[in-house]
Amino acid sequence: MAPRSFWKGYLKLSLVTCPVAMLPATTEGEKVRFHTLNRATGHRVESRYVDAVTGKPVAEDNEVKGYQTGADDYVMLEDDELEDVALESTRTIDIDTFVERDSIAWIYQDKPHYLVPNEPVGEEAYSVIRDAMAATGMVGISRLVLYRRERAVMLEPRDSGIVLWTLRYGDEVRDDKDYFAGIRTAKPDTALMGMIKKVIAQRTADWDPGMVKDPIQDQLLQLIRSKKKPKRAKAGTAAVSSAAERPGNVVNLFDALKKSLQSERTSAPRGGPKRS
Repeated sequence: MAPRSFWKGYLKLSLVTCPVAMLPATTEGEKVRFHTLNRATGHRVESRYVDAVTGKPVAEDNEVKGYQTGADDYVMLEDDELEDVALESTRTIDIDTFVERDSIAWIYQDKPHYLVPNEPVGEEAYSVIRDAMAATGMVGISRLVLYRRERAVMLEPRDSGIVLWTLRYGDEVRDDKDYFAGIRTAKPDTALMGMIKKVIAQRTADWDPGMVKDPIQDQLLQLIRSKKKPKRAKAGTAAVSSAAERPGNVVNLFDALKKSLQSERTSAPRGGPKRS
């Protein structure tokens, strides 16, 4: 069953407007989550704001946002002051700019959402906007208030729908040159390159969502189930390794690659069917 929409509003391009709804494209609802308990009583522990100097609890009415300007200096900002500088675009996605899809670096893409028509009467306008972007290789750029914050968003046509990506701001993105500049760029040895390509070919498989399955999730659920049992698990049951085996230093890259290729030839295919 598809999740319920968490946002409803309008998609607008010039004089064309259609009602739309937004749903998150990803979920963390299946993750194992824990509460903090009092070991002595088994009761849940509540978190409360306390004054950092007096140590006394702070009433909710006295909680206010502050921007630090010095070691012990803060500028207090009331909720109504913050609302005054917020965008009014809480219910309308007004596409004011289009750019080529490939011109937006992957690192700017933050969180994906599915944008769908909210009423049958708006499907034609929605489809025209979607198909026009797909035909021209363009994506739409707009601004929207989501998750209590003004955000730049990108609208990308995908199959019969539109994916809305929230975009990171420029000051949130780090330049990769600061990290990759010192890495050698000289062409590698031809023989080494050939051997690595063979290893890649032998390990190539079709994509399967199972490749990104969270193993810790299953182990946590197994641990929780074992805790619920009246009897302890018998000794000798298989235990989960606490640390992955670490390979030693590779002295000779050629020898290591030769051993890898020999091992690949004798082992069964991994991760699914191999590509020819």
